[in-house]
Amino acid sequence: MDMLNVEIISKEMIKPFLPTPDHLKNLELSLLDQLAPQYNVPLIFFYQNENLSSFNISQLLKKSLSRVLTIFPPLAGRIQENLYLDCNDIGVYFVEARVHAGLEQVIKEPRMEELQQFLPVEPLGQTDDNAILSVKINFFDCGGIAIGVCFSHKITDCASFVAFINAWAATCREEAEIIRPTFDLPIRFPPTALAASGVGLSVGITKGKIMTKRLVFDKEKLAKLKQIGTSNEVQNPTKVEAVSAFIWHCMIEEARAKPNMKKTSFAAVHVVNLRPRAIPPIPGHAFGNCWGAAFAFLSQTEDSRDLVSKLRSGIREINDDYIKKLQNGDYSSDLSKWIDFSKNDTEVCNFSSWCRFPIYEVDFGWGKPIWVCTATTPFKNMVFLMSNQSGDGIEAWLNMSDYDMEVLETHYEQLN
Repeated sequence: MDMLNVEIISKEMIKPFLPTPDHLKNLELSLLDQLAPQYNVPLIFFYQNENLSSFNISQLLKKSLSRVLTIFPPLAGRIQENLYLDCNDIGVYFVEARVHAGLEQVIKEPRMEELQQFLPVEPLGQTDDNAILSVKINFFDCGGIAIGVCFSHKITDCASFVAFINAWAATCREEAEIIRPTFDLPIRFPPTALAASGVGLSVGITKGKIMTKRLVFDKEKLAKLKQIGTSNEVQNPTKVEAVSAFIWHCMIEEARAKPNMKKTSFAAVHVVNLRPRAIPPIPGHAFGNCWGAAFAFLSQTEDSRDLVSKLRSGIREINDDYIKKLQNGDYSSDLSKWIDFSKNDTEVCNFSSWCRFPIYEVDFGWGKPIWVCTATTPFKNMVFLMSNQSGDGIEAWLNMSDYDMEVLETHYEQLN
């Protein structure tokens, strides 16, 4: 199959409409920002469009982006030495491109090498001036649009970023009220000198070859997986628990089947949003990284059929006590687990669920997206879970070796 032809039209920097006020010029990174991995998180929003010209859309997006940046100044600034954000209004990297193909042609049978072309930068790449946010507007011949965005995980998590994207969309629609973010997470989670030194920054990141594929779990598959995951301990598995347990089980059994198996244990790590778990809850509009890692373990000899209860138990440990430890600068427990994984040759599977984030509500004025996806990230055995457009299914985006992907796809096909 021929490679998609994506032609770059223009590149520029979009600056905030108003200068950032002095009291927001320098923002400390929080402890959780300091510990966050340095890479670009990719999201691509696909829209149908039959009414607006590419010129009008371009002008609307640029004007509204400039205006919304005045209330999200970190995204137009630059990171300084894992210590603070210099909100210097340098701006957001903004690219426009023409796609010489139809929108339906791309999303009907998505290919990762094509999806990557809709992004402004690589996951481990950066612009010449280290932009925190990069945007690429792709105009299809049919009138359809793909908005590819990459944001630095160093300053924000997906919950905050989706809030920003929705604020940008609301600004584009000229909504009267926009939920303004707060920047007090460094007060809640004060930075530390040790974290500033870069301890833990590259955990899990690889520059080796990784295959990325999507597995779609419709409501029939989810019902089957929830039935499989039901036990005396957990009688009502969630969709996320059921899919996570299925993927983790497949990876465990695949590892155990290898003739040169040396793994002594297995672990699943689930990223958990801390905001609703704090007492009292941290507001959803608190901007920045606000997540913790929930761990579940299985020994070499344990049965891998009842994994849902292990996942749920691990996630329940992310409570107010856990959050208070982080607020006191104590992240040694999480760090020691990662070190032990390496020492003990533990097989780790990582999960991040975006299912509760309103990614399908991002409406710039020409309708809600018909599809939202992610792309390759530089983490082996990393799984991102996203709701489908109707909300009754889950799309799992898996990053792993060719061999592991082949085995997992075989298990997936057996669900039919």
